[in-house]
Amino acid sequence: MEDDPFEDVLNLEDQFYQNGYKQGQADGEKAGRIEGRSLGLEKGYQKFMESGRLHGKAIVWANRLPGLKSRTSPQSGESQQQTLPPLPNNPRLEKNVTTLFALTEPDSLSTENTDEAVSDFDDRLKRAEGKAKVIEKMVGEDHKKDHGQKTASPGGVKNAGLDL
Repeated sequence: MEDDPFEDVLNLEDQFYQNGYKQGQADGEKAGRIEGRSLGLEKGYQKFMESGRLHGKAIVWANRLPGLKSRTSPQSGESQQQTLPPLPNNPRLEKNVTTLFALTEPDSLSTENTDEAVSDFDDRLKRAEGKAKVIEKMVGEDHKKDHGQKTASPGGVKNAGLDL
């Protein structure tokens, strides 16, 4: 039996279908990688921003603890500084602030993109958020005020109510 000379023409639709399928699959894989990387970067940035916010709060609380008084005295020519009231002398509060500081310390946070490192970071962030809520309740601060700005935006610091 000879090859049919019209076989290529009759199977033209199938060939186009196969070529389109392969090209679509390759394009979809590429787009999926790009979208996944973009989403990963966005979520990672948001998590690190939240960790930094909590670390900043830990620094402020640590400096308000009664055991940590400023060793520098203001000079007569300096403008008057506004200070926050000291926190109550409470060993449990001091322990929670120290733990929060340790959980959010940037030098100890891993930036590796492995399952174990991401899981460790997420665990530390959740624990830090819990510690921050406990501290806020102990010092009488409302934690709901600070969570209004959770998304990353170019004007994020400005929109968060800070004047820099």
